[in-house]
Amino acid sequence: MKFKHKAYFLSRLLQWSFTAIICSLISLPALKAQDFKDKILTPRESEKPQINGPKVFGVRPQHPILFTIPASGKRPMTFSATNLPAGVKVNSVTGMISGSIAKAGKYVVTLQAENALGKAIRQLNIVVGETISLTPPMGWNHYNIYGTRITQEQVLAQAKAMVSTGLINHGWTYLNIDDGWQGKRGGEFHAILPDSSRFPDIQTLCNQVHALGLKIGTYSTPWVESYGHRVGGSAMNPEGTFERTKENVARNKKLLPYAIGSFHFWDKDARQFASWGFDYLKYDWNPIEYAETKEMYDDLRNSGRDIVFSLSNSTPFATISETSTVSNAWRTGGDIKDDWKSLKSRLFNQDKWAKYAGPGHWNDPDMMIVGVVGWNSTEKHSTKLTPDEQYTHMSAWCLMSVPLLLGCDITKMDEFTLSLLTNDEVIAVNQDPLGKQATIVSTQGEAEVMAKDMEDGSKAVGLFYPGDDASQQVVLKWDDLGIKGRYIVRDLWRQKDLGTYDTEFKADVASHGVILVGLRKAK
Repeated sequence: MKFKHKAYFLSRLLQWSFTAIICSLISLPALKAQDFKDKILTPRESEKPQINGPKVFGVRPQHPILFTIPASGKRPMTFSATNLPAGVKVNSVTGMISGSIAKAGKYVVTLQAENALGKAIRQLNIVVGETISLTPPMGWNHYNIYGTRITQEQVLAQAKAMVSTGLINHGWTYLNIDDGWQGKRGGEFHAILPDSSRFPDIQTLCNQVHALGLKIGTYSTPWVESYGHRVGGSAMNPEGTFERTKENVARNKKLLPYAIGSFHFWDKDARQFASWGFDYLKYDWNPIEYAETKEMYDDLRNSGRDIVFSLSNSTPFATISETSTVSNAWRTGGDIKDDWKSLKSRLFNQDKWAKYAGPGHWNDPDMMIVGVVGWNSTEKHSTKLTPDEQYTHMSAWCLMSVPLLLGCDITKMDEFTLSLLTNDEVIAVNQDPLGKQATIVSTQGEAEVMAKDMEDGSKAVGLFYPGDDASQQVVLKWDDLGIKGRYIVRDLWRQKDLGTYDTEFKADVASHGVILVGLRKAK
């Protein structure tokens, strides 16, 4: 058996237990929802069709395809696609592309969405090969609302809300179940089965989410026991019978909480996840090591289904060069909270990770903390972030090309939050096919300038001011970007050109705020 970092594990256990006790003893009052309509920058959505989201999609040979054309505009809308490879079709009503492709290669498909007001046409590159998740995953995870108290009914409600709010029309795709769903080991594969009191029919849930045009994810750990005290992927006996490790500690002082057992059942779990139809796996333990990562990566690869493989939490930087080759995303730190201190700690220290990120492999500073959150609390509350801090949050996550996983209650989505999450020019920075992570190109006092290259030759740049003064002027110099000549500067949040500049661009940035711009060469 492997048992590591006793102090870390014990401190994590005490922290979780203390939080759970407090939350069970008191009912936290809900913060009054704040009306930020006057802070909305995103222009109102056009009723004419517009195809959004990724321009590239990866799938392995002969594995099932599930891709919904993300298109905004007035419904009803009809969809079509030309040059689809053999074995692939598109549903003209839903825009869902399905099927499978036998032969590896790049297939250039032309998508079309049409309503009574016009039509939109855009190219999609379907790349069939070993690399999936060619752009950062976009979706939702339950933990920041429900903690370990999650039910099948709640997941389905969030999936329906992702459709009804229109998030699906802008590329939001995954509905990910976190810790708390697990029951006992058993069934056809002798794998982890759901807690039937919370998930009475997980197969039906997967089918329902897919029928909505969305994808669904799940959670596990190589440990005997998850952080939420549920069955994990290993055991201390060959039958895989779950024995809570804290009970083992009482019997044998040499055993530690959160241990990887001698008997592994990861291949069985992977086959079960694929059989149900899961599309994403959050794999959670610490310290994250290559051996366990590689073993589950291979198990998922051999499951017959493309399952995005995301590591959590606090991936060691010392081994990321090899771990990144057998995972699609990895957490670069601990859990985020919905306050400025927690957000700020993740903004300007990600540069060292940048060279490991790219199509199929993404750094992950954790979920998004906008909208209504609550973790394990009885009452939910609006995020503690101000509007400027939320713009900073979304801008930084898009510039850094990291997974966009909402941690909010989509059923309680307000107009400001929806505008924050449906700005297609901002999302395009995150979903750019080049997959380049932005890095800091200039520091000016407390201000930071973060920039990235885009596939079309343009630049995306964020002028950030995390200081507490009312504002600071921030200068974007062409020399810092390695460019020369005349460039058109575009405000990506407001979706309007600001003018043509020769050597630099200046802007006053509000406290804890950002100016997010795109630069394209002037003719």
